[in-house]
Amino acid sequence: MDRRKALLAILWGGLIAGALDLTYALTFYGAQGVKPIRIPQSIASGLLGVNSFKGGFATAALGVALQFIIALGAASFYYAASRKLTVLTRQAVVCGLLYGGAFYFFMHWVVLPLSAAPEFKHSTVSIVSDFIAHMFFVGLSISLAVRRYSRGRTLLGKT
Repeated sequence: MDRRKALLAILWGGLIAGALDLTYALTFYGAQGVKPIRIPQSIASGLLGVNSFKGGFATAALGVALQFIIALGAASFYYAASRKLTVLTRQAVVCGLLYGGAFYFFMHWVVLPLSAAPEFKHSTVSIVSDFIAHMFFVGLSISLAVRRYSRGRTLLGKT
């Protein structure tokens, strides 16, 4: 795959995953009464700790930027792995769902404990919902974007 297709696979996969995951969080937690600005501020709290909730729009914007940086990183990792493990593109649906689940556990068991984020309380419903959202919105969107560009196609058709 040429560099242009690799970049497009990573960009589309990361942008779609980031947007879907953020939309999910805004919708799911918004329905529970969480103010929309608190969602990206909670992402920024990984760097800033509880002070992110005092930063208004600036820390919310940082959280949105971090959301997409993380999603682009996840897409980059999946793309790089797919160059060696061709099953990731041949069986993109199954592998994407598994990747999304694995990514959820990596974020919650490795990244968050090492970050400055305060410990958030989660219900069983929110944990299950977040896990499923990561499977479909993060993992699947990344794997399908990587597969699409690996087959010589763009999101708008053949190249």
